[in-house]
Amino acid sequence: MSPVPPPVSGRRGGIRSRRVLAPDAARDRVRVREARRLFTAYYAQCFWSFRRDLRITLADVAWVADQMRKHGGMEEWRRAARLCR
Repeated sequence: MSPVPPPVSGRRGGIRSRRVLAPDAARDRVRVREARRLFTAYYAQCFWSFRRDLRITLADVAWVADQMRKHGGMEEWRRAARLCR
């Protein structure tokens, strides 16, 4: 039985990545990741009336920004503006 090679991850995985991603798709992924992070971080302040396990997709990015503008303060407004660039 031959040993199983370790999974490729970390620095080597980033350098030798085989994934080819268009710039627009990469930007969309970053926006979704940021929207998910903001949803989690500001759940108690801006999203308390929604399910905690809500799955944020690209279609929800504008909604996350809108909720942060409505229910947040100045810092949340700035983060929402950065999200919608």
